[in-house]
Amino acid sequence: MDKTTLTTHQKALQINLDSQKYGTFAEIGGGQEVVRWFFKVGGAAGTVAKSISAYDMTVSDAIYGPTERYVCQERLSRMLDHEYDLLIDRLEVKRGKNTQFFVFADTVTIQGYQQRMDCHGWMGIRFQDNPMGKWNDVIIHVRFLEQERLQQQETLGILGVNLIYGAFYYNQDLVLLIESLMDNIAPGKIEVDLIDTAGHLFEKIDLRLLNLQLLVSGLTPVILFTPNGKAVQPSDLLYKKAILIERGRFEPVTNLNMEMMEVARAKFLQEPEIADVPKLEIMEITTRNLLTEMGTIDKDNFIQRIELLCALKQHVLISNYAEFYEISTYLNRFTKNLIGLVLGIPLLQELFNEKYYSYVEGGILEAMGRLFKKKIKLYVYPTYDPQTSKLITAENLEIKGSIKHIYNYLLESNHLVPLHPINPPLKSFSPKEVTEYIKSGDPRWKELVPIRAVEIIREKRYFGYKELEEASSNH
Repeated sequence: MDKTTLTTHQKALQINLDSQKYGTFAEIGGGQEVVRWFFKVGGAAGTVAKSISAYDMTVSDAIYGPTERYVCQERLSRMLDHEYDLLIDRLEVKRGKNTQFFVFADTVTIQGYQQRMDCHGWMGIRFQDNPMGKWNDVIIHVRFLEQERLQQQETLGILGVNLIYGAFYYNQDLVLLIESLMDNIAPGKIEVDLIDTAGHLFEKIDLRLLNLQLLVSGLTPVILFTPNGKAVQPSDLLYKKAILIERGRFEPVTNLNMEMMEVARAKFLQEPEIADVPKLEIMEITTRNLLTEMGTIDKDNFIQRIELLCALKQHVLISNYAEFYEISTYLNRFTKNLIGLVLGIPLLQELFNEKYYSYVEGGILEAMGRLFKKKIKLYVYPTYDPQTSKLITAENLEIKGSIKHIYNYLLESNHLVPLHPINPPLKSFSPKEVTEYIKSGDPRWKELVPIRAVEIIREKRYFGYKELEEASSNH
């Protein structure tokens, strides 16, 4: 579906003039910035049944129930439940046959009068797509990147109107709904890092793909999945954690990937500074590693990688960050504790290759400064060199040119931590080889992939899986 970008005024007015749309606005934490648009453009009496802002915590608890956290998805859901039930109870008999009832709610933290804070919030809409119909939900989490309170309030109002309009008019095209969230909002003002849906309209929607679309459409640089495959607000998991993160293609995840994390974990846990700090392990895939030769993302392939990693009880982070210093900067938004990056020798060689930093004003020196300015360590797994039949480690890796002095400094200062597995790799293989084995029916792939992943690949025929007999019959 193509769309013409309407102004916020036009969207609010169109909803006001639609006699079927009628509902409640419940806003906490950022003023009544969303409903204000509907009053501002005129005709709000045809849309606004009630507007409420329960700022006092005691008052809020009396309405929506007690809670430990006021800015969270659970609180938003309670607001939607309560206000929708009230709306239906009071108005369905009177006007239900001709009305699509809705409730818009948000609970946010924006800049306070005295102190600077992490500004974010939840907003959602519960709506009927037909009079007397069942309800549907669209819920998002937003991070405010602007620094001033008035700017954040203005953006909050525009985003809320976009969400309401999208839910009503783009609910058959969720890619369009997602992209429309940024209508009339300049880049760099917000990030939308989670979307959730419920209701019969969205029964066939795969929320993993829907959250991937946030990344593809540029609304967030990162999405994060828990081992149960559910997308979560990144800050909830990352906050104040010591984080161990391994970057890879995971197409599919291999025994080597898991071994790298296991050996790195043992070393990571020896760091005295994180003895009493909660810890989190993450497998990261960059969008660059999701692209096909055509420059697009194969959605089935994406789901297959996520499913295998989650089946192995891994948290999975998908990012738009090509460079390590970018992902470390992102993680440092939420934690000041140690971040460990797990990588092999091939990736380490790329990291210290100056040609990859031509677009950085200060070149590789600036990139290294950005990467290691916080509490960052690289845990380096050795690799087997088939040409020399020797094991290459962080200690004996040959770095050429003047950059070797920086490398040696990082090694000596324990920013580069060599890993020494009990059973070091005695041969080398690439992820592409494993995929080719799977596609060709070569049974060697089963020795290279975790048992649980083997079972899933065979059962669901992932990555073009063929049995040996099938592959033979095709030749």
